[in-house]
Amino acid sequence: MDSQTDTQWPPEQLDVKAFARDAAQLQGQAPLQAWTRLSEESQPGLQAPAVRWSAQGELQVQDGAPDQVWLHLQVHAALPLTCQRCLSPVLVPVEVDSSFRFVADEATAMALDDEAQEDLLVLSREFNLLELVEDEVILAMPLVPVHDECPAPLPMSAVDPQFEQELTERPNPFAALAGLKITPSS
Repeated sequence: MDSQTDTQWPPEQLDVKAFARDAAQLQGQAPLQAWTRLSEESQPGLQAPAVRWSAQGELQVQDGAPDQVWLHLQVHAALPLTCQRCLSPVLVPVEVDSSFRFVADEATAMALDDEAQEDLLVLSREFNLLELVEDEVILAMPLVPVHDECPAPLPMSAVDPQFEQELTERPNPFAALAGLKITPSS
């Protein structure tokens, strides 16, 4: 994956606390095929542009409390998915703009999760930023991708002409009963 970074901040093994302390920035891009899970979700048939991402570290100093480590992430992607109206490929734009606060351990994250409005992650010296990018794009994908306007007209009727023809050709099962009808005598 093409990352426009120096070797101090490898996105696959990011020291998040040092990254935040230095208010460092990373950015990069990679073709859709380089993202294993995104490729599995995508449909062939449309050429997708590269997935572009950027990350910014931030250390928020707290009076009387430990400093807070933050990571701000932006991702721009367009994924070839299947339109659920016409079942043809559709290129769906996906945008991510998220902030994450890092905490010391999993227990702290679990304890704070219910009351925190932001996403909490566990602090690591070898955090894989690229996995986070892929996770966030997958979470931002639409549940039901559709074209704004499908390229071909959609069938708006559920009528099957063959079914209608068979109905008219079949004899009415109650026709024989008409002959058994008792007429009242006068």
